[in-house]
Amino acid sequence: METKVYIVYYSMYGHVEKLAQEIKKGAASVEGVEAKLWQVPEILSEEILAKMSAPQKGHAPVITPDELAEADGFIFGFPTRFGMMPAQFKAFLDATGGLWKTQQLAGKPAGIFYSTGSQGGGQETTALTAITQLVHHGMIFVPIGYTFGAGMFEMEKIKGGSPYGAGTFVADGSKHPTELELEQAFHQGKYIATITKKLKGSD
Repeated sequence: METKVYIVYYSMYGHVEKLAQEIKKGAASVEGVEAKLWQVPEILSEEILAKMSAPQKGHAPVITPDELAEADGFIFGFPTRFGMMPAQFKAFLDATGGLWKTQQLAGKPAGIFYSTGSQGGGQETTALTAITQLVHHGMIFVPIGYTFGAGMFEMEKIKGGSPYGAGTFVADGSKHPTELELEQAFHQGKYIATITKKLKGSD
């Protein structure tokens, strides 16, 4: 039976979506793993999104809270809003009370990835504050640590991400994930998928 890894994200301008796509490739590269992309529901109106110059959403299906129960592991992604996850993702997690009550996510591994506008914009606080959501569900937070190797110590090129998970810097929104950031995202997908498969096999 295949191990299911869900990459669940929110992306307003497409930067997190690009990381999510690479994370999916990494997860799918693990034999016996089925990786699937999902978006959380948007809570802003089309009018507001237009005023914010937000492009059209990607083609990933919108997930419902109950569908989380089908997965064996997760990788959650979002941009930062003042050093924390945005309201869209928080609203989605706030709707998982039924899963919490029945403990359907307890014991399942989960990783986190993110984007920020600047180096001091919340690359680690966004992940750190999001861990509380996993804790209350009894999920197992899986950081990448320094398993990405030399890429974690890159100092000549701008690179987002940290031991908490993959990340990207977007500046004023015009910067897109670099090749190294995408490589780290692929690594995170493969790494967490491998751990999820091992945990599922020990059930």
